[in-house]
Amino acid sequence: MKGHHHNRRRFLATGLAAALALQARQSWAQNGAAVAQPQPAPRTAGAEPPPLDLDWHDATRERAVPVRLYLPAVHAAAAPVPLVVFSHGLGGSRRGYSWLGRYVASQGWASLHLQHVGSDRQLWTGNVLGLVGRLQNAAQDAEALARVQDLRFALDALLAGPHRASIDAHRIIAAGHSYGANTALLATGARVQRDGQTLPAMTDERLRAAILISAPPFYGMGNPAGILASVRVPSLHITATEDVIRIPGYFSGVEDRVAVFEATGSVRKWLAVYEGGSHSMFTDRAGTGGVLLNPRVKAATQELAGAFVRAVFEGDGSAISAWPQRHQDILARFSGPV
Repeated sequence: MKGHHHNRRRFLATGLAAALALQARQSWAQNGAAVAQPQPAPRTAGAEPPPLDLDWHDATRERAVPVRLYLPAVHAAAAPVPLVVFSHGLGGSRRGYSWLGRYVASQGWASLHLQHVGSDRQLWTGNVLGLVGRLQNAAQDAEALARVQDLRFALDALLAGPHRASIDAHRIIAAGHSYGANTALLATGARVQRDGQTLPAMTDERLRAAILISAPPFYGMGNPAGILASVRVPSLHITATEDVIRIPGYFSGVEDRVAVFEATGSVRKWLAVYEGGSHSMFTDRAGTGGVLLNPRVKAATQELAGAFVRAVFEGDGSAISAWPQRHQDILARFSGPV
């Protein structure tokens, strides 16, 4: 029986890896694909500097941790700003989700986009016959946990580096899309269970909130509440009615994203479900999920993320309360704290 569960878990992991990879491969926009241009957001005074690419190395793990840092316009007397730490989906890189990184900087905050070398764009290189094996490895516990260690190392490096005075260490948000949303959940308290055992907690107490876009269930997740009830930070969950991962032998639809939302233990949590769309709509590529809907969703998500930050860190819930009315024509569902 134990072997049966082990094989089933491997099957689910392989199916999820292949499914996410298919979605990522279809939507991968890092090498010249068109990038959606949401409506420009109100900008801070001055121009944001171009993003900084930093090639960090964790000597303890002998693992590279490349990052891209988006910073707001520099003001001589500026106070430290909130930080969003963003984790990409399977097969992505630090260059992805620029529409969100640029927006965060435009609001006067900072955004640090990680690249996870065990599950990044390098999956697509090398012998095609080895692709399935690479995808399987990328979906295993070792890489899932390594991603959280990447996040912790990157925070350590940033808060000890030359930009430390610019960042408010008490206002840090974990964020991610797809596999990256799982990374953010692990970093904010999720406890994965295997063969009756609970894996070591990976919680980083510096993370005070989470933005979770298209979060898949943890593969083999038979007890969502047991895994996610320990995520207590305020959380924002974003998905769409056609946020679907589908390949032969594996299906994950919007109901899985909603189940993750419902199982999360946050006392303060919000869920936005767009009408239509796709799983890959939240990447940088234009057109996925609908050529007209795609930029509208990105612009609405920018606004929602900003409203969430203000609600959590500034105690101002007016913007997030007004947001559903402003975007009701593209929303299927919205819910928030009672």
